[in-house]
Amino acid sequence: MTKIAHRRTAVDNLTIFYREAGRSNAPALLLLHGFPTASHMFRDLIPQLADRFHVIAPDLPGFGQSDMPERTKFSYTFDNIADAIDRFTEVIGLHRFAMYVFDYGAPTGFRLAVRHPERITAIISQNGNAYVEGLSDGWKPIRAYWQDPSEANRTALRAFLSPETTVWQYTHGVADTSSISPDGYSLDIFYLARPGADEVQLDLFGDYKSNVALYPEFQAYFRKNKPPFLAAWGKNDPFFLPAGAEAFKRDIPEAAVRFFDTGHFALETHCDEIAAAIRNFLS
Repeated sequence: MTKIAHRRTAVDNLTIFYREAGRSNAPALLLLHGFPTASHMFRDLIPQLADRFHVIAPDLPGFGQSDMPERTKFSYTFDNIADAIDRFTEVIGLHRFAMYVFDYGAPTGFRLAVRHPERITAIISQNGNAYVEGLSDGWKPIRAYWQDPSEANRTALRAFLSPETTVWQYTHGVADTSSISPDGYSLDIFYLARPGADEVQLDLFGDYKSNVALYPEFQAYFRKNKPPFLAAWGKNDPFFLPAGAEAFKRDIPEAAVRFFDTGHFALETHCDEIAAAIRNFLS
């Protein structure tokens, strides 16, 4: 049985929750989750990697069990989230590590890589985008909010926060939806229903444009540093298209690209296959 520790640590004015497993002197692997989930999305992956790696999976600020400070006390931008996770790695003594980045975890992790290329040993991107061609038409309502941050456009995005949409994100593109455990999306729905969580998420929808603006900088990092790179992609993702996975090879010709016949939350259906691909890649 794999022992997984559930910890909290103070990071400046925030408390960050994280899951930890594996030997502390093993090669480190930082797992960064996305929207609207938290480190519980890695509940099945961590045991499959902990025999070989020191696995760390934090909840981002405003997500899961980490602090969700009031918006008057913490500005919910991806720069600030990356700052917090950057400091988190320093506080827990994580000096060199590989990263598994998913969805929001990608622009968070890519910021860390740009800042500290010497710390990054490898990157696994599971439906974590860095190219314009990877963005589907599903982003149109969010793009409209970027261009005109009116109250009407902000209100229109509330549909993305509904329980029905959360379930749809888990089940879209999955051949057998009975294989999707309700545990993951039920916990996400709970977190999204907390007082103030909706405004936090709407702020992040608006700030996502900062990630797209940084795509050229992320791509320059890939070209210059060429980190060992694996794109492990749910090919039926309604938000991040397969073209976004293939695009990594433009800047890192040696990158490995693997597609899985599933949707956005690929670990829910293909955890064993993705874990095997990671173990093979990082070996």
